[in-house]
Amino acid sequence: MYKNLVATVVAACFLSPAFSQSNDPPKVGFVYVAPITEAGWVRQHEEGRKAVEAALAGKVKTTYIENVPEGPDAERVIRDLAATGHKLIFTPSFGYMEPTLKVAKDFPDVKFESITGYKTAANVATANARYYEGRYLAGIAAGRMTKTHVAGYVAGFPIPEVLQGINAFTLGMRSVDPKAQVKVVWLNAWFDPPRERDAAMTLFNQDVDVIAFHTGSTAVMTAAQERGKMAVAYHSDMRKAGPDAQIVAVTHQWGDYYKRRTQALLDGKWASGSTWGGVKEGMIRVGDFGPKVPKAVQDEVLARQKDIASGKLKPFSGAIEDNEGKPVLAQGQAMTDEQILSMNFLVSGVQGKIAK
Repeated sequence: MYKNLVATVVAACFLSPAFSQSNDPPKVGFVYVAPITEAGWVRQHEEGRKAVEAALAGKVKTTYIENVPEGPDAERVIRDLAATGHKLIFTPSFGYMEPTLKVAKDFPDVKFESITGYKTAANVATANARYYEGRYLAGIAAGRMTKTHVAGYVAGFPIPEVLQGINAFTLGMRSVDPKAQVKVVWLNAWFDPPRERDAAMTLFNQDVDVIAFHTGSTAVMTAAQERGKMAVAYHSDMRKAGPDAQIVAVTHQWGDYYKRRTQALLDGKWASGSTWGGVKEGMIRVGDFGPKVPKAVQDEVLARQKDIASGKLKPFSGAIEDNEGKPVLAQGQAMTDEQILSMNFLVSGVQGKIAK
């Protein structure tokens, strides 16, 4: 099974022991949870890898392995990268966190970057982005564009990151359309295009005219295009998949972070730590508006993006109630990072419950 997971480009790098010699450029590995496609979560990390190669040409050798399931396969792949001379390994998926930590204990001289993980070690750093900032902005666009006041949301797993996104999107939408409701369908999967599509179609049959998603493919965008509905792209600009459907995209920008951390390795200055950057740091960007979006709406969204970057606008500020009517945050207060990172509720306006 493992042989089927290894990209051809990686396999070639494992054939010669010469790559482990000290006079060769250090090897930097990337492990991807899904196949590399034109758009999506993995595409953005692949763009980050390419940015490293372009910026540090001749100084490092990058390799990648795609379509590696979370769990035992992930540990085996990460371990093989470490054992074959990779000095820095990026593991961008939440379910890679524990396998990364386990392998790191056995390879203390290898540096690891657990992307979306939250546990560090002497040779394991973590990094994530404030995706919720982009979700809030996308909610503003959705709130301005909806005619039914009903949005859909196709969600992966009920981890805090996903709950942050659903809640921020809903709060952004209701900031301009107080009547807005958001209907959620849980998949308990990150990448399953047929089920992503089915979930979108189900939501479109329930008065949903604009949809968002936290899954790994373009299936929801394609479904929106087919049905003549509107959609918020996630991870990447998806106008190729939904030229008429896309109203805005929340994109993840990993290139600068990956370049900076790889350069730190080359300089002998790499150190463990945690990074959580958002709009201000350039890790999250909202834009790539579709043709249906009036300029006034585009200008409003971009203005609010500047407000988030400056700290003037905080998506999770009071008063906030959960969708069962329980107060969560008082008027005039803003959630702390600790509260955001441990989010375990759905805000008022969300129809549905947290998946078990």
